[in-house]
Amino acid sequence: MDVWPLRLRQYSLASMLRLQLLSRNSVVFFSKSCSENLLQYQKGIFHQCLSFSTENTSKKGPLHGVKILDLTRVLAGPFATMVLSDLGASVIKVEKPGMGDETRTWGPPFVGSESCYFLGINRNKSSLAVDLKTPEGVDILKSLAAQCDVFMENFVPGSLARVGLSYDDLQASCPGLIYCSLTGYGPTGPYSKRPGYDVMAASIGGLMSVTGPAQGPPCKVGIAMTDLATALFAHGAIMAALIERSKTGRGQKIDCDLLSTQVACMTNLASSYLNGNVEERNPT
Repeated sequence: MDVWPLRLRQYSLASMLRLQLLSRNSVVFFSKSCSENLLQYQKGIFHQCLSFSTENTSKKGPLHGVKILDLTRVLAGPFATMVLSDLGASVIKVEKPGMGDETRTWGPPFVGSESCYFLGINRNKSSLAVDLKTPEGVDILKSLAAQCDVFMENFVPGSLARVGLSYDDLQASCPGLIYCSLTGYGPTGPYSKRPGYDVMAASIGGLMSVTGPAQGPPCKVGIAMTDLATALFAHGAIMAALIERSKTGRGQKIDCDLLSTQVACMTNLASSYLNGNVEERNPT
C-alpha cells in the first residue's frame, strides 16, 4: 500500500482557520480542530490529523527526494529533522492522538492555538497522529517506514522494540533504512532506561559546572544547548549515512545521546579534566 506522501495541505483553504508566514520560504497552515479534521487512512481506520502543517515553498534542496519518518518530540529530534527539511527532505511528523507533541501547549506566547516554541522547530513538516499502542497504528508506521529513507525516534531504549518497530524489526524488510535513535544516555549502561532531559545531561556532562559566576553555584544556560547540539550531531550522522548508503545500498543504525554529546562539547575543558586532572571554572 502506497501511503506516501500524506499532506494536511490536501484540505481546501476554506477549511483553514488562518495562514501565518514564518519566513520567506515557509508557509504554515493552521487547520480546524482535530475533532473536525479526520483522515481516512486505511480500511475504515481513522487517525486524527493534527492542526498543523507546513509546505516548503523554497527551491529544491540537496536532500530533495529524501523521505524522513519522524517519531521524535520536544526539541532535539524535531530540531534535527527541521534542519534536514530545510535542506529539502520531506518529513512526516508522527504524533500522539489527542494531544500531539507536548510543545504544542508550551506557552505563552502562542500564534493562534499553536505555541511559538512548537512553530520554531517544526517548519516544513507534515503531521499525522498514530496510536502506537494499536496493531493498526504499528502497521501504518511499518508501511511508511518501507517507503522512507530515514526513521528517527527518541523513545526510551526498548520501547519501540516492544511494539515491533526496532531497527532489527524494520531493517529485515527495509535494508536501506537509516534508523536514528536519540536517547538520554545511550542504548546500554546503567542509565540507558532513564528518560533524557537537557538539564540533566548538562549537569552530569559538566556544562553547568562552568556556567555562571566563578564562586557561585552551577547554572543552567539560557537555552537547551545540549538538546540542540545532539540534534546537530544526529543531522551530521544522518548525512554521512546517506552518503555511505549511496555507495553500498545499505542503511545503518545511528545512536546519539545527550550525555555523550555534552561531554564531547566540553572539548578543551573535558580534556583538561580527564587528561590533566585540572577542573576549570570560567566566570561568565
